[in-house]
Amino acid sequence: MKTSSSLSLILLGLSSLLSTQLVGQATVGDSATRARSIDGQYISWREHIIDDPQRAGFALSGSDGLVVADIDLDGFEDVISVHESDSEYDSSQYDPDFVPPPEGHVRIAFASANPEQWTNITVAEGEDAPAPEDVDVADLNGDGYPDLVVAAELSHLIYLQNPGRTARSAHWPRLILPMTRARGSYIRVFIADLFGDARPEILAPNKGAQRPGPEDFARSTPVSVFAYSGDPLSPDSWQETIIGNYSIPQNSEAVDLDGDQDLDIVVGSRGENRLAWFENLSTADSLQLTEHAIGIVGAPMAGFNLEYTDLSRDGLPDIIGAAGSGIGWIEQPANKGDAWNGFTIGTFQPDSITGMEVADIDGDGDMDVIAGSYSRGPRTGDGDVDIHDALGRIGWFENPGDAKSDWVRHDISRRKRGMFDKFIARDLDGDGDVDFIGTRGNSAPFDGVFWLEQVRSSSPLPSFQPARNDESPEMPLP
Repeated sequence: MKTSSSLSLILLGLSSLLSTQLVGQATVGDSATRARSIDGQYISWREHIIDDPQRAGFALSGSDGLVVADIDLDGFEDVISVHESDSEYDSSQYDPDFVPPPEGHVRIAFASANPEQWTNITVAEGEDAPAPEDVDVADLNGDGYPDLVVAAELSHLIYLQNPGRTARSAHWPRLILPMTRARGSYIRVFIADLFGDARPEILAPNKGAQRPGPEDFARSTPVSVFAYSGDPLSPDSWQETIIGNYSIPQNSEAVDLDGDQDLDIVVGSRGENRLAWFENLSTADSLQLTEHAIGIVGAPMAGFNLEYTDLSRDGLPDIIGAAGSGIGWIEQPANKGDAWNGFTIGTFQPDSITGMEVADIDGDGDMDVIAGSYSRGPRTGDGDVDIHDALGRIGWFENPGDAKSDWVRHDISRRKRGMFDKFIARDLDGDGDVDFIGTRGNSAPFDGVFWLEQVRSSSPLPSFQPARNDESPEMPLP
């Protein structure tokens, strides 16, 4: 029988051994990649900066929504991003008449033939864009140039009209949609042609408050369709149709879910922790939507970020999203109203899933998933966090071919700080494989827009090559 003194010595030795192992453990980014493409090459990633505080010339932070479009019609896709400047995250202090105005920025990075060269401008800020959370792009006024609609988490929706050939230098005319001003908290926005008449509508959920309290969860706020006739810069042109009310709605994305060649609407509710979808039965002059529940057998989804692809290969899009403590997908049933069966993709535990994108990363013909996590530590410093805390991670999940079987996770980077809110798949360097454009928040002064270059090599390289020498520290896995 061991004495208490002997037991203490054993425990101390185990503790020392564990500490030594943790100290010597390789960080995620420095670890040699094990991911491989279909032709046997190793896959690693190199980071490139598109926009950040150094390039902006001010304290750009809170980077969130992201879209791409050829804004100036020069043949190159530009990057439009929103930055909510959220190191102080308290909607109770917001007053629409407050001077100086609250912070927040809508930015465009104009592309060139060289993916290392970007021209960044601000098109809206301050009281026009108080804590902007999301942005979408489409030609609303019919002049051929893509316009913007921004969801401001502290107040409203704002339409920004592209001035055309002078988009890089001229003022962008704008209108705050009058029925949204100081009305709640718009966290997502989508532009879609619901009628098929080449004149798009705006879809937006109003979650009620930037930081919802118990009283917000107890009430319902609207998911709306905003349609216009005439000049979109005229307040009188706009009309709102509320399609439903939910507890903290946070998605209202247009997607052809039933495969009938028109756009339906998928709604996500944080307060109810569920999804629903509206079947589009509209006629040329009447918006007609029929709501269907999405009953999930498996972990529920609240639908803040969702992706759509046919993982089951039955001709109908399935839904990918954060589910439970990780990321999963739900299979669309053949019959409307039947249950959607849930399947696991993977987890970043203890890190939480935020943004994601589907793409064939390894070139084997099926769709993989890249995802980012949401660090829970301080937003402006690394703070007292360790490997067991929720940190900022990027990784991808390899589709095994049969999406209902086990996916393989490949970790790219894990830093003390980072909220990776959005990814868009593009081949930016033109080498034939998939790269990703992304946003990063919760990391001031490292917030902004970046792109990840997929690097293929004959021998394994470190999983991640950062763009900066001075960075939030890379961390090991827990």
